Amino acid sequence: MKKNNLHTKYSITHQKYIKKLRNDKIFIITMQVLILLAFIGLWELLATYGVIDPFFFSSPSRIFRTFITLFSSGTLWGHIGITLYETVIGFIIATFLGSLIAILLWWNEKIRHILEPYIIILNSLPKVALGPIIILWVGSGATAIITMCVLICIVITTISMMNAFLSCDSDKILLMKSMHANKFQIFWKLILPNAIPNFMSVLKINVGMSWVGTIMGEYLSSNAGLGYLIVYGSQVFKIDLVMTSTVLLCLLAGLMYGGICIAEKIVLNGKKSTKTEQKKRK
Repeated sequence: MKKNNLHTKYSITHQKYIKKLRNDKIFIITMQVLILLAFIGLWELLATYGVIDPFFFSSPSRIFRTFITLFSSGTLWGHIGITLYETVIGFIIATFLGSLIAILLWWNEKIRHILEPYIIILNSLPKVALGPIIILWVGSGATAIITMCVLICIVITTISMMNAFLSCDSDKILLMKSMHANKFQIFWKLILPNAIPNFMSVLKINVGMSWVGTIMGEYLSSNAGLGYLIVYGSQVFKIDLVMTSTVLLCLLAGLMYGGICIAEKIVLNGKKSTKTEQKKRK
């Protein structure tokens, strides 16, 4: 009887805890939405009553009208598609190559010690200064923009993933070595699973960095894309076009980040369920 009472009490406590977590999440999302709405509303009011000059600061209503104009003209999706394509390709290439280089650096300690200073120096270089050189090397257009995106993301990916590989518990590595595991088995069974949370964090960082790289590339060499619209709008003093393009960039980056967050939950939940199944088997 006492056991049943304890189980019931635990269930009620657990339900209260779950309810509290749900309420906290609802509160956070509500506050985020309210802050955004308050910012938009205040911005519109200040522009409407002349506290700020709409010519220099635009306004939400003017941004919406510009969006409708671009949508009606049929040019909007072309610019979005080009920038999205360049960003996604650069994101994938940088993440793949950066992770591959990090694996190589973990695998061979001598190579890591030789190349580590150069990697740090490359990370400190202002990538926008390399823009003219990139155009000379790979040409203008999408190739140069994707190259810029890759250069900005790849070093951060390499450093982050290398640190994730090296942060694995040395005692666990020694245990696997004592069981005569080779280097590939240690990496595949221990190092890589341990680095998955860090890898998901790297993907989140690369979302922002890839958009920065793409827009920087479009500043230097493009005739289409959201970065091109920002440059063109600033040159002809169409601040509404600049702000509309900026808002679209924020929305696209947010959607891409949200996709990574969903993927992270799926991967980590799958990892937890696998561990639970292994414990049940034991």
